[in-house]
Parts: sequence; C-alpha cells; structure tokens
Amino acid sequence: MNYKWFIGGGVVLLLGVYFLYNPAGNPLFPKCPFLQLTQLRCPGCGSQRALHQLLHFNFLEAFRYNALLVSSIPVLSLLYAAQLLCNKYPRFYNKIYSPILIWCLLAIIVFWWLLRNLFGW
Repeated sequence: MNYKWFIGGGVVLLLGVYFLYNPAGNPLFPKCPFLQLTQLRCPGCGSQRALHQLLHFNFLEAFRYNALLVSSIPVLSLLYAAQLLCNKYPRFYNKIYSPILIWCLLAIIVFWWLLRNLFGW
C-alpha cells in the first residue's frame, strides 16, 4: 500500500473527529504548549477550532480563529496533489517544491506569527 494514500486516509479520519467534536472547551484536544508557556500565540494557534468551523461551513468564524490556516488551504491542497502525482508529473512536482516557494512559505508563517502577537490577531 502506498504511504501517501495511507496518510490521506488518516487525514480523512481526523477530519471526521474534528467534524464531530468541537475543540473549543473539549479536553480531548491538546492545548498549545507554546501558548501555555509564553502566553504568545504560535502560527498554528486556533487551527483546531478553525478546522472545526470550516467543516461546518462557518468560514468567517474559521478565519477569525486562524486566518493563515484558512488562507493556506489551496496551497496545502496543491502541495499534496503534487506529492501524490510526483511520479507521473515530475516537472510539476519540481516546480511546486522549489526552494523559492518553500522560503516564501516560511517567510509568510514568520510574518503571521509576528502580526498575530503584535496586533492580537
């Protein structure tokens, strides 16, 4: 069995859990250790609650919890598709996984991290 499809199945299973259970106030879901230690939000803070809201089509509420997560869904989908199709379309994979894109994504994440802590987003 191809591990990429196994990972996709695991993601579907996790999405089912996030659909059924609301992470806001539910002890089943872990709290952010970075937030607990520093009282600062990491780039991923609010992602669990945002995912739950997205699965219930509450897009504005999801964006309020974590705008970066909501905004990056198309990019993450493209990266996953490139990974799945890397053997069939290697040029597409190489373009998507270019060092420039990876550095740009890292810069966006760091910029988001700073903005949300400086301006309380």
